[in-house]
Amino acid sequence: MADRKEEKERLRQARLEAEKREATGQRKRMILGYGIAGVLAIAVLVGVVIVATSGGGGASGKAHTNQVTGSTNGVPVDDRTGTPPPPVQTTNLKLAAKRAGCVLRLKLRDEGHDHVSPGTTVKYDTNPPTSGDHVQPPDQQADGAYSEMPAAIDIVHSLEHGRLEIQYDPTLPESDQLELKGLYDTIYSGALFFPNPQMPYQVAATTWTNLLGCKSYRGGATLDAIRAFGKATWGRYGGEPVEGFGPLTGPTPKNPS
Repeated sequence: MADRKEEKERLRQARLEAEKREATGQRKRMILGYGIAGVLAIAVLVGVVIVATSGGGGASGKAHTNQVTGSTNGVPVDDRTGTPPPPVQTTNLKLAAKRAGCVLRLKLRDEGHDHVSPGTTVKYDTNPPTSGDHVQPPDQQADGAYSEMPAAIDIVHSLEHGRLEIQYDPTLPESDQLELKGLYDTIYSGALFFPNPQMPYQVAATTWTNLLGCKSYRGGATLDAIRAFGKATWGRYGGEPVEGFGPLTGPTPKNPS
């Protein structure tokens, strides 16, 4: 009789152990399932963020927008394919500016470095602006090519961090715009490109306290002037480091592709 009771108890204990092992296995499988689901969710979220910040696939690549360096501030990007520029003919800045018929103004008066709130109107002494009060971070205009002009206070903050800004009259023929865009494609890191309907030039380039203003576009001669201007002034003025907004990840006006 005792043997039967002992055998029943042994079987009961064995059944309980088996049920315990099964419950433990189910919990482990459930935890593993939650972990995999979490990893997949994070992967999807990262993918969404990448697409959102890049502006969508090829367009972001052609516009060279780098939101580590600031914000696009809702300004649409220029995702056109530029025309590759011709080889450099003139490297001396003063000579290049003269051949292109451009006004060269270097080491202009520094108009100030104070931060202002987004939407603030600031009056600048030069057109396009070359220095002065500007928007507070992180609303400085991000490096990139844009199809509309950003706010002046946003691009001036970018200048303070050594940026080169290439600007053109939006009435310029499309073929000329694409030649300028093609030049920008070779020096896009630490630089901006956008139309400016407000300036008295067809093409202009600016860095902090420096201005190259061209009343007309003369093809390769104008491109040479912009390249020489960038090499001479990019990253040297403004008092703030070029990489202060984040690392540069492409060719710069100092080291073009």
